[in-house]
Amino acid sequence: MSIEELTAQLPAPKPLSLRECALFLDLDGTLAPIAARPQDVRPDRRRTDLLERLAEVTGGRLAVVTGRTLADVDRILEGRVIAVAAVHGLVRRDSRGAVDATSQHPKLREAAEAFRAFAARDSGLLVEDKGLSIALHFRLARQHADAARVCARRLAAETGLTLQDGDMVEELRTPGPTKADSVRAFMAEPPFHGSCPMFLGDDTTDEDGFTAARELGGAGILVGAPRATGAKYRLAGVEAALAWLEAAL
Repeated sequence: MSIEELTAQLPAPKPLSLRECALFLDLDGTLAPIAARPQDVRPDRRRTDLLERLAEVTGGRLAVVTGRTLADVDRILEGRVIAVAAVHGLVRRDSRGAVDATSQHPKLREAAEAFRAFAARDSGLLVEDKGLSIALHFRLARQHADAARVCARRLAAETGLTLQDGDMVEELRTPGPTKADSVRAFMAEPPFHGSCPMFLGDDTTDEDGFTAARELGGAGILVGAPRATGAKYRLAGVEAALAWLEAAL
């Protein structure tokens, strides 16, 4: 039996008890459908209202943990979520609103210029500058996927930046805290401390979040198609994830 077949057999999570858990939610592919371009994801009233209600009912035990920048999260979620780990954990805003950010790696600008030079070959190649990381998107130019991966790995080796593989994207990030580190940091603070962490995510970038949740007594929930994962449960996609969260209210 293949890994995909085994993952397809993962059960859906049990009904959510908001009195006991802390929610850690990825954004793209989990709360919002994947878009062709990052800027195409926009605010959505259903999603915004849901997150606002979840934060209220849990007493603030809700955090968005994403590769997006903090400014982008606030744009998409209309500023309704206070606790956010952005840029894969390099920026973290706690439940009081205090922000802590890693210092930019000195080679990041060099990598950004190299990605821009690579992207010049096709208008479908997009470079996203997140301040502490630089991402090369090839969803609209998949014929360049292999070359993009080779380019990113070469740059990682030359610069010492951390390579972050994603869904149709290669990202070079300043070394530092991860999504797992963010989950652990939130769980050590009020109002998260003492609760059961549940991490929802779709991408391989969420796997360390799944691991942290499991180690802290909770579980990871894979959102989307079957693949190799450390998650304990699976939901079919964004709609299923939103419906599962809504059912808890």
